[in-house]
Amino acid sequence: MGDVFAIRMIISIVIIVFVVGTFFTFVPLGLWVSSLAANVRVSVFNLVGMRLRRVVPSRIVLPLIKATKAGLTINVNQLEAHYLAGGNVDKVVDALIAAHRADIDLHFEKAAAIDLAGRDVLEAVKMSVNPKVIETPNVSAVAKDGIELLVKARVTVRTNLERLVGGAGEATILARVGEGIVTNVGSSESHKLVLENPDAISQTVLNKGLDAGTAFEILSIDIADVDVGRNIGAHLQTLQAEADKNIAQAKAEERRAMAVAKEQEMRATVVEAESEVPRAMAQALREGKLGIMDYYDMQNLIADTRMRSSISESGQKKKEIKTNKENQ
Repeated sequence: MGDVFAIRMIISIVIIVFVVGTFFTFVPLGLWVSSLAANVRVSVFNLVGMRLRRVVPSRIVLPLIKATKAGLTINVNQLEAHYLAGGNVDKVVDALIAAHRADIDLHFEKAAAIDLAGRDVLEAVKMSVNPKVIETPNVSAVAKDGIELLVKARVTVRTNLERLVGGAGEATILARVGEGIVTNVGSSESHKLVLENPDAISQTVLNKGLDAGTAFEILSIDIADVDVGRNIGAHLQTLQAEADKNIAQAKAEERRAMAVAKEQEMRATVVEAESEVPRAMAQALREGKLGIMDYYDMQNLIADTRMRSSISESGQKKKEIKTNKENQ
């Protein structure tokens, strides 16, 4: 009988331990006590429901306590819904507290939307209070006189919370500022005018409303540095002159080739005509129109002509050799 009683006692203790363990597993008693101490109403059933919905209670209760102490009006359902949507509850609450302290009108729905859009809502609020300076790389622009200028600007921006969801980022701001610098320098008659008054660039670019459609508001654009680069105009003129020279040389070579072809054609005609001479002479001899003595006289004349041409060519060659020696 005593053994049966002992077994029952052991079973009862095991059941009690199991029930107590299960209770404390589903009911984070420490968080419940902390919420009561902070005057935040979170029922035990809410904590159990969070466990059943696979929500970590501390990710909800602790930010709720922090928000309540900061004077914000947020309920458990809002925080839990944002957590289940994949948002960062703690960062959203920190952003709301920072906005409340800085007197910035930011509601929970807007902060949650910004966080779910993938942007850092806390960093956005901080940038609204403390504007950020973005420095552009060297922007190459060419004035009308052909001189290249390398311009570097500093853009002071702050976050526009109303346009943060769906608004363009810093890369768009830099691209638009670079485009404005290129346009302004390109419309200047001389690079000296830009060097004399660089503020004209910032004023012109700032008046174009470059922050439209972006998540930022441009406060100022300051020209940090202007350097003189290459003479692009002279370089282009040099390239054009070189191209014109190549075209002229090509046309001259074409004309020379045509002249050579024409000369060869004429020589072929002469050779063809000379090849007909013996045949014509033979025909004249047969018909008696040319005597034998006339034929010998003509041969002597041809030989004399060849001799004179040979002497002339020899003298010309000697003259060229003498000229080359004198030049050397």
